[in-house]
Order: sequence, then C-alpha cells, then structure tokens
Amino acid sequence: MADSAETLVETPLASLHRELGGRMVPFAGYSMPVQYPAGIMAEHLATRAGAALFDVSHMGQAELVGDGAAAALEQLTPADVQILKPNRQKYGLLMTAEGGILDDFMVANLGDRLFLVVNASRKHLDLPAIEAVLPAGVKLNRLEDRALLAFQGPQALALLAPLAPALAALPFMGVASTTIQGIPVLASRSGYTGEDGVEISVAAEQAEALARILLALPGVVPAGLGARDSLRLEAGLCLYGNDIDETTSPVEAALTWTIGKRRRTEWNFRGAERVREELDSGAKRLRVGILPEGRQPARGHTEIAVGGATVGEVTSGGFGPSLNGPCAMGYVAREHAADGTKLDLMVRGKAVPARVAATPFIPHRYAR
Repeated sequence: MADSAETLVETPLASLHRELGGRMVPFAGYSMPVQYPAGIMAEHLATRAGAALFDVSHMGQAELVGDGAAAALEQLTPADVQILKPNRQKYGLLMTAEGGILDDFMVANLGDRLFLVVNASRKHLDLPAIEAVLPAGVKLNRLEDRALLAFQGPQALALLAPLAPALAALPFMGVASTTIQGIPVLASRSGYTGEDGVEISVAAEQAEALARILLALPGVVPAGLGARDSLRLEAGLCLYGNDIDETTSPVEAALTWTIGKRRRTEWNFRGAERVREELDSGAKRLRVGILPEGRQPARGHTEIAVGGATVGEVTSGGFGPSLNGPCAMGYVAREHAADGTKLDLMVRGKAVPARVAATPFIPHRYAR
C-alpha cells in the first residue's frame, strides 16, 4: 500500500511550517502543523494573551456570482442569507434532506457576490450540493488559488492597525478588501478561538510573504491545529465530524440561533421537516457543555451515564489551558441537559464525576 503521506495536499505555507519547526500531521487530506516547538499549551495561551497566526488554507473557499445567489443558497441552509448586508458575514449550516447537518460554513456579502468558506473535510460534498440548486445565471467559482490565514488574539487588531487601518475599523463579522504592505487581501473580523481577530483570504503565491509580515509583529507566535482545537473547545464552538454531522440536527446541536426568523415561517429549506418537528416537540438529545471534576480529561466517544444508565456520549473533550482544567461537549438525553445536572463520564472503566455546564467555558471576547 502506498504511503498515505504521498497523497496529502500541502498548503502554500508548507515550507514555512517546516522552517518554523512545525510538526506536520495528516488532517482532512492535508499535511498540517499540529504544533510548533513551543508546544500546544504555549500557543494556546499566547493566543489568549496576545496574538497568534494559524494556517487554515485547507478550508474550502468559493464565491457565488449572479442574481438570485442568496435565494438559491437558502434552499440548503436555514440561515437568512438574503438579509445579509454588504460587507457583512454570518455563520450558517448546510443541511441534508433528512434534516442533518451537511456542514457548517461562513457566508459573506461582498456586494456583487457571496463569498463562502466551508470545511476542508466536507468541501467535496458541499460545493457540488450548492451547484446542484443554482438557477441559470448563478455560478459557483471555486477559489483553489487562495490561502486562508487566521490572525487571532486580543492584540491582533491593534498590531494590524498601522498596516491595515480598514481591518482595525471592522465590526465583528464585518468584511473588507484592503492591502497589507501592498498585498491585496479579503478579511473578516471573525475566527474560531473565541478571541478577537481576523481571517484573511490571500492569493496563494502571496501567502508566505503575508505570513512572514504578521509573524514579524511584536509577540506574534505561529500556532497549529492542537491549539486551534483547545481554543475552540473552551469557546464552546462545534467541530464538524465531532460535535455535528449528518446525524445531528440544528436543534439537537443547540444551533437554533442560526435559523432566520423569516425561515421559521417559510420552512422551505432542505431538511426543514425534522427541524420544525424538533422545535415544536423538543429533540430527544441535546448538545451540552460538560465540566469533569478533577484533572482527568474525557475524550470524544466517552460514555456519559446517570445512575449507571448510558444517557449520551462525549463528542469533544480535553484539557483547557485557560480554564486550567478539563472540559468537554457531548450529547445527552434531553431530560439530563439542564445546567448543573450531575453526570458520570466512563473513562477507562471508571466513573469520573462531572456536571452539565453552560458554554463558552471561557467568555468570548469578540469585538462588540
């Protein structure tokens, strides 16, 4: 059997990752840095305290061009895309016909087109699904010649301000096209860490130059997939394939806030029947935050029990460096989903006491 490493795709920053000592691992078909020599804990804490740079170029980038693009996209998502103002972005869910989640994604209104970012592991399904519902005159353009960088942390925008005043002026979920030291970029004030920051789309051939500019700013560190995962877990943010997938609905996943008010009257999106039924009658299980007692983390697929009976499963779990303790998310039967409910997490055959807790575990610090 051929070495799977041979088939991994490299991002435009691959040589820079190696130069910086990044430990490369396979992720969603790509070779990605899981950490650098400082380690996951240091990268995580640097993001919370200052600013860190993440390579997220494995994500799928695309644009929808043509009259009726927003209405067409709404066939697949309960998000109200048509209400999205120019230079604004929102989070949404792409749905399956059965009411499960095909993927989560970001959509921005650039005035003359919609800009989409989808997950690396799902783009081979998402983009054909979107293309299949497009009317004549609306076209999906895959942007495979672009990289994506996430510059995250409470100091990120202050550091960027002298280089790109337009980005420092953005509101949360605002989008702007500008330049950083002569490099054209499209950036949104958003991210996946719970901190303030920007995600920057840039031409692939200019990605390394841009990354070097950002890494040269005072105190900025490179950060890998490990820190990205611990940051998003503390922030209570879902990871596709762990916390949401084709079996979970927006109601079960506690993502009903993504369903637009108008969409709740029209019910004309794919999978609406299940969503409507669960909104009316309640879902049988719900995604909750979980805080284990002690220091023992509970990883994904850990059984959740109450009184010796299985009531659910952990979907994401680990040690939260900023929390200075373990945290997790998972699905439990609805009757056990209230904050404060006592649970047992079955870790290596032993019951670890835990309780249901509100997320985020570390407060979001987005620009407001």
